[in-house]
Amino acid sequence: MTSTAANALADRVAFVEVGTTNVAELEKINLALFPIKYPPQVYQDIVTCSGVSFLATIDDDRGPWAADRTIGGVACRLEKDAEVDGPILYIITLGVLAPWRNAGLGSALLERVLRTVREALPEVVLARLHVQINNTDAIRFYAKHGFAVVAEIAEYYRRVEPRAAAVLELRF
Repeated sequence: MTSTAANALADRVAFVEVGTTNVAELEKINLALFPIKYPPQVYQDIVTCSGVSFLATIDDDRGPWAADRTIGGVACRLEKDAEVDGPILYIITLGVLAPWRNAGLGSALLERVLRTVREALPEVVLARLHVQINNTDAIRFYAKHGFAVVAEIAEYYRRVEPRAAAVLELRF
């Protein structure tokens, strides 16, 4: 996508907080993008941790049924870890549908979450996520945003191959 096209796209994209009325849209995006079907409890946790999960929507002005269309999302929750002195932002998923990739929307979603945490939740000490060990594009993406691989877990995933995950963290 050219930078002109990306700029035009950015003008049409809105970032909407995930809540009870639109969490089903996040679930649809996750089903389309990820090899894992998350249970209902995960989506309840996302809604409970309001303010840290967002959808990317685009004004779809094609035809007589024009409406906002969800094209990406980032799902997060706050967690505790006995080894960490303070809450952790856990990034469950972050993804953009293929036709809208490489336009900076994934970065914009991640930056929106990180800025929200820094401004509204200063008690949060780090952000953490897991990525399949062979997903080098995702690992590079997060590294570009300041995350570092801090560990690997050999048998993290149960139903996908490879089962190994890289643990990435960003300290605030």
